[in-house]
Amino acid sequence: MIKTVIFDLGRVIVPFQHEIAYARVEAAGGAKAADIPGLLAATDLPERIETGTIAAHDFAERIFDLLNFRVSYEEFCDIWTSIFLPDTLVSDELVAAIARNHRLVLLSNTSAVHFDMIHDTYPILRHFDQFILSHEVGAMKPNPAIYAAAIAAARCEPHQCFFTDDIPAYVEGARQAGIDAVQFLNESQLRKELAARGIACD
Repeated sequence: MIKTVIFDLGRVIVPFQHEIAYARVEAAGGAKAADIPGLLAATDLPERIETGTIAAHDFAERIFDLLNFRVSYEEFCDIWTSIFLPDTLVSDELVAAIARNHRLVLLSNTSAVHFDMIHDTYPILRHFDQFILSHEVGAMKPNPAIYAAAIAAARCEPHQCFFTDDIPAYVEGARQAGIDAVQFLNESQLRKELAARGIACD
């Protein structure tokens, strides 16, 4: 029997498009939007901010140098969090229904810059009992350490947890930890997966 449902955040609950922020960097006089993914990928900055090994202000300074632009820290946070779109991919009603009978845990590779904004912006997160965030754990999916943290937060055995994530490698990481896990496609598909496990969705 499933006792705890664990959700990924990005592209499961909250949609995002990095291109929005990249276009704003270019508009602020920085690197061309098309060049930014490659510039970031050539560094360890994305991993460092999402594992909490660099402070947010220091991360911003490194990004200013890398992408050749400069704004205030507050403006930087506004640009960097502009990737998130307003409408969630799963309904508040679905998450609320799950929360009535199950513990809810959020498991996300994210940064303090992103999550602080998300937490303040998306009321759907009020249904969750605990947040397991890579920048606080110091490990990112599919590192076994972050799944262990999620299982501890679930307060039950791994096989009593159900997890959904949009990235197959992260689903497989959860399965390796003993968690019942499926790839997220859309709310309709998720409802079917939940119903098959006896998890009330209404």
